[in-house]
Amino acid sequence: MKIAILGYGVEGKSVEKYFANKADITIFDNFKPADLPDLSAFDLVFRTPSVNPNLLKHTNLSSITDYFFDHVDLNHVIGITGTKGKGTTCSLTTALLKALGYRTYLVGNIGTPALDVLDEVNSQPDDHYFIIYEMSSFQLWALQKSPHIAVVLRISPDHLDIHKDFAEYVAAKSNITKHQSTDDFCIFYSENPDSRRIAECSKGTLISYPSNHNLDHLLDNLKIPGAHNRENAEAALNAVAAALKTDLKTLLDNHFDVLAKALRDFEGLPHRIQFIRELNGIKYYDDNYSSALPAAEVAIKAFENRPVVLIAGGKDRNLDLSNHKKAFFESKNVKKVILIGETKKKLAEGQPQEKYEFATDLKTAVLKAKAAAENLKAEAAPVVLMSPGAASFDMFKNFNDRGDQFQAIVKELS
Repeated sequence: MKIAILGYGVEGKSVEKYFANKADITIFDNFKPADLPDLSAFDLVFRTPSVNPNLLKHTNLSSITDYFFDHVDLNHVIGITGTKGKGTTCSLTTALLKALGYRTYLVGNIGTPALDVLDEVNSQPDDHYFIIYEMSSFQLWALQKSPHIAVVLRISPDHLDIHKDFAEYVAAKSNITKHQSTDDFCIFYSENPDSRRIAECSKGTLISYPSNHNLDHLLDNLKIPGAHNRENAEAALNAVAAALKTDLKTLLDNHFDVLAKALRDFEGLPHRIQFIRELNGIKYYDDNYSSALPAAEVAIKAFENRPVVLIAGGKDRNLDLSNHKKAFFESKNVKKVILIGETKKKLAEGQPQEKYEFATDLKTAVLKAKAAAENLKAEAAPVVLMSPGAASFDMFKNFNDRGDQFQAIVKELS
């Protein structure tokens, strides 16, 4: 068998590893689709997530997600998509199922390529397991099968540097439900029109959230802040109920204490509104996963009752920043913005000078944020929040590097 791999990132390397002793492999990396040779000689052509399938004309075009879905029992797959919150919802779903005694496999966009666990999944001796699959629009693009349980979180414009427009982005996301049968389930966020639109593509049972159940007593066990994380937890709970072929009320009636402990024990994901430390009455939070405005808005709102000093800015993608300015400078709880990166001058343009400061490097930004927060302590316990709302590539390797550097600087403060 001859296989071509288009792209040599994490997923491309996983394909190479999986088929190392099974096929003749050719790797294409750093290419433009128009420059590819004739691929008809290959039995399978694996595109990695950001390669646009619409630009490739090949009957044997595949991806890790396509291949995985063709070779596992989809009744064990919980697929989760959305613009933000996928990683947290996947991790919460995994934590809840583990607490209830199930074996779990957390794969997909969250970091572990599904092929890495395919053989182990297929060797399971019983049905006491679930695969929780974080699915980006790129992994859903052109997918011909849908998971047994689909979870659709809030949808908003994203990845429009790859997708030609928002309609194409939503169409790609819709493949999570488009191929479901009447035996399947779709959990969706009912207050978002695009989430509803994707849910309506499903032939399965539709379960909306927020639900009519009062879940405050359970969700109050969450340590991670923000109303959005309570939403994520509710989505995860509904996914677990569907996986166990029951309803949310019955799940809570039978397993409340176990679920509550799992929520209490959940620490959250790195760089997602992650609490770092408290120093001199100031709490420091790392939200460096925030590479676009919606994530930054959510983080700011998570501290709506606390005075916030915000560190923001990053790679200039030539976007209209008017909504960024509104979120950063008109949010009542944001008292000062420390601006970094290529976008800092654009963000400051037209804003009152007392509302912002520039910093040329991250350490300076943290020190300025600390000083500004010290001046706020008379009002209330302040928060220093780094939620850039922009990509990291102007100053850092990636968002993990940006977050790791921020945490290291904060931990050294005295």
